[in-house]
Amino acid sequence: MIVKATQKGWEIIYHRAHALLAAQLAGQWKRQNAPARLYETLAAISHHDDLEKEWEEDNLTEGGAPMDFTLNQKTSVKQLADMVNSSRYRGRWVTLLTSMHISRLNESKRGKSSEMDKFLDEQLQNQQHLRKELGIEKEEVDTAYAFMQWCDRLSLILCQHELPADERFLEISIGPDKQRYEIMQRSDRLVTVQPWPFQDHQFTVNVEACNLEQLKFDSNAELIQALQQAPIKVLEWTFVKS
Repeated sequence: MIVKATQKGWEIIYHRAHALLAAQLAGQWKRQNAPARLYETLAAISHHDDLEKEWEEDNLTEGGAPMDFTLNQKTSVKQLADMVNSSRYRGRWVTLLTSMHISRLNESKRGKSSEMDKFLDEQLQNQQHLRKELGIEKEEVDTAYAFMQWCDRLSLILCQHELPADERFLEISIGPDKQRYEIMQRSDRLVTVQPWPFQDHQFTVNVEACNLEQLKFDSNAELIQALQQAPIKVLEWTFVKS
C-alpha cells in the first residue's frame, strides 16, 4: 500500500487502486500511437499489482505504523510465481507483460538465492516462449511494456503526491515512443504533460484513498479493521493540454 503521513494520521492508497489509476491514464493515450493489443495491455496495467492484498498481509512497521510499499521486502518467490500463473487466466499477452514487470522489479535480487535465480531464468525463458507463440517481435513487446511502465510511474507520482510546487516540471520517464515526458501542476491545480501524449485536450482521473486518524497499531489485525472501517475520499486530477 502507498502510505502518506497527514496532519491527523495517514492517507493510504491500496496498490490495486493505484494500478486502476494507471489504467485510467493508459486509456487516455492517443489512439494512433497506442501500443499493440491495447485492451489486453490495459488489462495487464490494471492488474499488475494484484500481488498486493493489504487485508491479508502484515503491513506494520516495527514501530506499529502502516508500512509503505517501499519498506516491504517480504515478497517470496512463490508469491511472484503465483502472480504470473494467475495472470494466465487473462491470456498470454497479459501473462507476458506481467512476467516482464516482475522480472524488472526483481532482477536486482539475482545472486541472492538459487531459488530466485531459477525463477528469474524461468521468466526469461517463458517470455521468449510466449513471444514465439504469439508471433510478435521483441521490439513490439518492449514498446508495450514501456507504455505499461510509463503509466505505472505517472500513477505513482500522483498517488505519492510528488507533483512539485511552483509550477516546476518533473520527469515522468521515457515513453514507449522513446520521448522524454514531464509533468507539471499549474497554479490553478490543473495538471499538464509535455509533450502532450493523450487523445483528449482535457480529462479527469481519480483514485480512492483511506483516511486513518490512529497513528499506531498494536497488531496487523487492528490495522486491517481500521482500514475496512476508514472513511474514503476520492483524489482527482484534471489534465489539460497547455
